[in-house]
Amino acid sequence: MKKSIIAFTGLLLLLGIFLNTEVLAEDHAKAALEHASAAVAEGKAGKSEALVEHAKLAMEHTLAAAIVAKSIPKGHLDAAAKELQESIDHGNLGHADVATKHAEAAVEHIKAAGQ
Repeated sequence: MKKSIIAFTGLLLLLGIFLNTEVLAEDHAKAALEHASAAVAEGKAGKSEALVEHAKLAMEHTLAAAIVAKSIPKGHLDAAAKELQESIDHGNLGHADVATKHAEAAVEHIKAAGQ
């Protein structure tokens, strides 16, 4: 009897960790999408500095989501992180137009990771 209670408790614990991890990934992906979208908007307005700030925040959330993501969503989050890095690099150089294109690509990858 004690063994079955211990096993059941362990199973519940593992299930709880799994569910919390998925919720955490979704929360980070949502925040990443919000900041990446804001980066696009700032880039379209020609504001490289603001684009970079939002792209950096999007990058932090994207990487946090990628840590716990699996399979296809992880691939999209990794691709989004690469696009965000390109966006940051070009934004720092004042190339708002190129940085915006990379931020738009990141948005598409983050959206695809959530599907």
